[in-house]
Amino acid sequence: MQKVSPSYTLMVIPLSVPLLLGVYKDNQLIKSLDSTQKTSQVLLPLLDSIIKEYPIDKIIYTNGPGSYMAIKLSYIILKTIEISKGIPLYSCSAFETNNNQPIKAIGNLYFIKVKEDIITKKFETAIKQLYWLPISLDTIKLEQDNTPDYRLPAV
Repeated sequence: MQKVSPSYTLMVIPLSVPLLLGVYKDNQLIKSLDSTQKTSQVLLPLLDSIIKEYPIDKIIYTNGPGSYMAIKLSYIILKTIEISKGIPLYSCSAFETNNNQPIKAIGNLYFIKVKEDIITKKFETAIKQLYWLPISLDTIKLEQDNTPDYRLPAV
């Protein structure tokens, strides 16, 4: 019987501080990294070291809603890796990695998920933004499209 090689997936959550990266072997978290540095300064070096250490088969990132700049920068870097290294890029909603809590939009507006819709709602008190890497990717719902989900409200 032929032995099946393990599958390695990289998950990137760039939406707030700290930036989170997780390496998954057969959908189970085996390594996590975080950084409080700016995404623009640290994401590429972290990705480079992970890709050198693990035979990554797939990359998943949270494509929003959330920090417009972090989403855009992450998408450009990850899409470049997809094209240059042939590693497929997938996305999931930020709500998949924060237990469906409100996500900062602008000012005192937050994105909230109501059933399958995402709307904005005003909160007078700031809501702490917490994201985490899931222990298993088995329950993560991947999006149909991996492009950024900016959802910027009209200003």
